[in-house]
Amino acid sequence: MIKYRLICEDCETTFDSWFSSSKEYERLKKKKFINCHICNSLSVEKTLMSPSVFIPKHDSKTDSEIQKYKKTKKVILKYQEFIKKNFDYVGENFAHEARSFHYKNKKALKGIYGTSTKEDLKELKEEGIEVEIIPWIKDNTN
Repeated sequence: MIKYRLICEDCETTFDSWFSSSKEYERLKKKKFINCHICNSLSVEKTLMSPSVFIPKHDSKTDSEIQKYKKTKKVILKYQEFIKKNFDYVGENFAHEARSFHYKNKKALKGIYGTSTKEDLKELKEEGIEVEIIPWIKDNTN
C-alpha cells in the first residue's frame, strides 16, 4: 500500500488517498477514475509529501524479551563461573585432550573445557566421546 497526497488543480483542495501501488495510481489516473471529492474535477495530481516514519511504541512484550535475555545471560555467566572453578582449561587443544582422556582411560580429577571446531566436536561425538557445547559470553556484553 502507498499513500499519496493529492491536489485538485481546479479548487486547490489537498487530500490523501491510498493505492495498492504506484502502478495502480497511474492506471486509475489513466482511466480517469481519480477525481476531486469537492468539485468532482479530474484535474487531480500527486503533490509533494513528507515520508512517513514508523516509530514502534514501547510495549511490555519488548520489556519481557529484554528481561528474558538478561535472565538467560545471568544463568550462562553462572555456568561459566562454575566451569572455570571446577574444570581445567585446555584452550584450542580440546579435541586432542578429550581423545587423550577417552582412549588412554585417564582418570581426571577435573573435567576439561576449551575451544574446538564444529567438525572436531562432530567427530568426537561419533567416536563416543561425551562433549557438550556451552555458549560462552563475556561479562561486559549487553
